[in-house]
Amino acid sequence: MKIRDLSIEGIDARLRADGLRIETGPFIFNIASRARGVAEALHALYSDFRTYPAEGFSDFHVSVRLAGGLRRLLRPQSIFQLDGITPFKPLPGEQAFAMLEWGMNWCIYTHAHQYLIIHGAALERNGEALVLPAPSGSGKSTLCAALMNRGWRLMSDELILIDPKDLKLRALSRPVSLKNRSIDVLRDFAPDAYISTPIRNTSKGTVAHMRPSRDSTERIGEHASLRWVVFPRFEEKAPLRLNAIGKAEMFMALADNAFNYTVMGELGFSALASLVDQASGFRADYGSLEAVITALNDTLEPAP
Repeated sequence: MKIRDLSIEGIDARLRADGLRIETGPFIFNIASRARGVAEALHALYSDFRTYPAEGFSDFHVSVRLAGGLRRLLRPQSIFQLDGITPFKPLPGEQAFAMLEWGMNWCIYTHAHQYLIIHGAALERNGEALVLPAPSGSGKSTLCAALMNRGWRLMSDELILIDPKDLKLRALSRPVSLKNRSIDVLRDFAPDAYISTPIRNTSKGTVAHMRPSRDSTERIGEHASLRWVVFPRFEEKAPLRLNAIGKAEMFMALADNAFNYTVMGELGFSALASLVDQASGFRADYGSLEAVITALNDTLEPAP
């Protein structure tokens, strides 16, 4: 069953009872919540994802609940929990869904050490993966969303998952997180894409989420081989510069953006070295989405 087969009321009932189980790539999340707006957001943004009955194994049991007492009435706050543990400070009640998304990412990068996890976006074309490793504020999610709307399959916009056993990328295909000005930029760039109502005054500014393409969610179980590594940097009105980089620079930059490279030790080093050996690396500085996408599509040719 897909999320779209449930009504908002049906989703809300599951969230309030034994939880809503959602399959996102290699992980199943059991989500519980009574917070306002979570059911509506899941219905809109996760419509093409699979859901299962409450019984059965889940990798992560998470919840977003409202703080109790007078605060619930005067100034509602959202609290994220994993197995009853609260890893973050509460956020305003209206940020419940954003907190859920951030919390799900946290669950993966702090616990799923069977994968080498790199902070960045990943997309696929013809079985080959393009990754965009970069810190927050570089424009990677904006470029990722734009590429998804120009024929690339979304694998992830936040967490690049690499299995060190076969060096294949695993897909999460969850909603793309957009911030501040990028929300309006993407509304103009991809007017047919669904973008959620912006949430203002978060720790990251104004945030919204773009629904993954149906192709991305329907092919969530398909793995991909790393072929291209592009380190993006958006600067308004900047001229396009797409320059190749060497293997050593690519290795160090990937390691700098990895969540668990040191945790994995020798296995992480070996996996990263093998990945760099099979990939081509670039740095992309740009001020126009159309210009950089044209350059990437022209430069990143499929393997012969």
